[in-house]
Amino acid sequence: MPYKINGSECTACAACASECPNDAIYEKGSVYAINSELCTECVGDHDEAQCVINCPVDCIRVDKSLPRYQA
Repeated sequence: MPYKINGSECTACAACASECPNDAIYEKGSVYAINSELCTECVGDHDEAQCVINCPVDCIRVDKSLPRYQA
């Protein structure tokens, strides 16, 4: 499942965007968002989703409304 950023909790620090190996994270207004079509959950690049482990406010969560990434 791709990840999503809770915009009401995002502080727009950009820590997640610089760590994404797929450039799936972009600035949307005054916060960040994840393009679900580009998010691979870091499969094949890292053991853990880099956006999640680098977010200082823990505002990135699994988007259960979308299917898991298939490598």
